[in-house]
Amino acid sequence: MTRSDIEQPPRFPFEAAGALDAPAEWAEFRERCPVGKVVLASGDEAALITRYQDVKAVLSDPRFTRPTPGDDAARVADTESGGVFNSDMAAVIPQHGPAHLNWRRTIGKWFTAKRMNALRPAIAAMAEQLIDEMTAAGAPADLKAGLAFPLPVWVICDLLGVPDTDRDLFAHWSDVMLSMTRYTQQEFDAAQAEFGRYLGGHLAVKRADPGEDLLSALLSETDADGEPWSDALLAATGIGLLIAGHETTANMIAKMVAMLLVDRTRWEALLADPALVRTAVEESLRLDANAGVGMSRYLTEDLEVGDAVLPSGTTAMCSMAAANRDERAFGGAAEMDLRRSPNPHLAFGAGAHACLGQPLARTELQVTLEVLLRKLPGLELAVPETGLRRVEGLAVGGLRELPVRW
Repeated sequence: MTRSDIEQPPRFPFEAAGALDAPAEWAEFRERCPVGKVVLASGDEAALITRYQDVKAVLSDPRFTRPTPGDDAARVADTESGGVFNSDMAAVIPQHGPAHLNWRRTIGKWFTAKRMNALRPAIAAMAEQLIDEMTAAGAPADLKAGLAFPLPVWVICDLLGVPDTDRDLFAHWSDVMLSMTRYTQQEFDAAQAEFGRYLGGHLAVKRADPGEDLLSALLSETDADGEPWSDALLAATGIGLLIAGHETTANMIAKMVAMLLVDRTRWEALLADPALVRTAVEESLRLDANAGVGMSRYLTEDLEVGDAVLPSGTTAMCSMAAANRDERAFGGAAEMDLRRSPNPHLAFGAGAHACLGQPLARTELQVTLEVLLRKLPGLELAVPETGLRRVEGLAVGGLRELPVRW
C-alpha cells in the first residue's frame, strides 16, 4: 500500500481499545503504509511515519525542525493558530542553527547527570512524603493525584525557582496550551497571556533578588550574538520547561505504574530484584502506547522516506510510540521485557531536538519506582484494566486517574 491508496485519510491520533493498548492502525501502517496520509485534529493533512528507522532518520535530519508560525505547515490543534506548536512561544525559542545550539547548551547545563544524581535524595524524600500523605488518607487512592502529578511539579518548580503551590494554575495553563480539541482559540490566547504575565512577574522579582535557580541564572545569559536573553525568550523558556517538566513526567509515572500492575508478575519481579528498576523504566517508556501525538517536522525540501518521496512543504508527523513497537528494531516488540538491554527507544525523540529534560525525567521515574517498591510492596490496581481511562484531546497522552490500593 502507498499513501495514494488511502482515499480518505484516517483521523490521527488513532483510537485504541483500552487506556494502555496500542491502536491497531500502528501495525497496519508500519507493515502496509509506513508513510501514510492522516488528518490531524485541525482538519489539516500530514504524513504519518511509523517505522523505527524512518522516524529516527527524520527526527535526526538537521535540515528539518518543528513547524514555526511562518511555515505553511499542518496545524496539530483545531484552534486557529494550531495550538502551542504554532504559538508565540514556539516562535520565540530558536529552532535552527547557532541560536538553537546556544539555547540548548545553556538549558542543558541544568540537566547533567551530576546534577540529577544530586537531586535524587530530595526527590526520594518528597516521594516518601507524598506517599505517606496518600496512605494516611486511606485506600483506594488516586496515585496520579496523590503522587504522579505533585512530584514532578515540585521538582521543576524547585529547579526554576517558582512556588509549587501554584501547581493548579500550571496544570490549567498546560492543559489549555497542549489542547488539540478541548479549548477554543480565545481560551488558548488567554492561557498563554496569563502564563506569560506570571513568568514575567517572577523574572522581575529575580532581577531584584536572584536565587540559586535556573530562572535567576538565565538573567545573566547571552545569546549566540552575545546579547542578553530577551524577556520574551526568558518567559517562553520558563513556560516550556514548566509544561514539559511536569505534564509528560506526571503522566508517565502513572502510566508506568499501571503497566507494571496490570500484570502483577512484573511488579513482583521488581520486588524480587530491585536492580531491574532502570531497565523497567526504559521498557515502560518504550512500550507506552498512550504517548500522545508525536513530533512534527516541516519539510523545506523533498525528502525520501522509505519508498516514498515527500515533497517540500509536507508536514511529517513522527510517531515515536508506533516506532517503538517496530519488530524490525525490537524483538518481541509488543511484549514488556523488564530486562531489555540495550533499549534504544525513541520516547524522547532523536537528533538536535531530542528532549532536553530526559535526564530529569529518567531520574524522577527511577526514584519514584524505587520508593513505591520499598514503601508499598502490596500496591495493586483498585479497578480492572478496563476501568482505566485515557486523557482525551491533549497532545500528550495520559490517564485521567490511577486508582490503587495496598
